[in-house]
Amino acid sequence: MIKVVCLENKIEISGHACFESYGKDIVCASASSIIYTTINGILNINDKAIQFNDGKKLEIFINSNDEITKKLINNMLDLLKNLAEQYPKNIIVKES
Repeated sequence: MIKVVCLENKIEISGHACFESYGKDIVCASASSIIYTTINGILNINDKAIQFNDGKKLEIFINSNDEITKKLINNMLDLLKNLAEQYPKNIIVKES
């Protein structure tokens, strides 16, 4: 299961959707596309707005509370929540 945990200025993403085998998993591919499109979009607008580490888990550190960064992060979370509604056994989004 993909786990998305939203903290105050940090988002942690870990796990694998396990919907299908690696390379064929549409849930994992969808989540990855949503996440990396958001990261790249933010960094192209303001390369200081976020930092990220892509190791055992993906960590996104939010350094800026500007309107564009907030909107792109919120859009990412909304899309991931929609994906979680469609595939509740494969992805969960938790906000604190």
